[in-house]
Amino acid sequence: MTSRQFQIDTHGPGLYEFTREVAQWVRDAAPDEALLTLFVRHTSASLVIQENADPEVRTDLTAFFHRLVPPTTDPSMAYLTHTYEGPDDMPAHIKSALLPTSLQIPVISGRMMLGTWQGIYLFEHRRASHRRDVVALLR
Repeated sequence: MTSRQFQIDTHGPGLYEFTREVAQWVRDAAPDEALLTLFVRHTSASLVIQENADPEVRTDLTAFFHRLVPPTTDPSMAYLTHTYEGPDDMPAHIKSALLPTSLQIPVISGRMMLGTWQGIYLFEHRRASHRRDVVALLR
């Protein structure tokens, strides 16, 4: 078993791909067969596996979740009470509750078994810049 922590710098809402960094670590550290687990250590960000060929997918996903859960300044969100950390904070917690905060990916022959167009993304839900920590474990 081996582990590592990845740090992803974000600059507002959106999907930040870190597939290449994880793939390099897996190639260097993985046994022939393993299970990779990734876990984000924050309550206002998520992890997703998503298409990495067309950047419009990331744009559309960000727009969809903004529309699904708008900031607390939107009249439809007036019922929320956790508002003292900014209008995007509670909506970020809701998005994080709807999306995964951990992923598991099989590793065979030292390679993650992602599909051709799949990439690993941290999905930032806050407007401010953050440094997000993702813990990786190979078993």
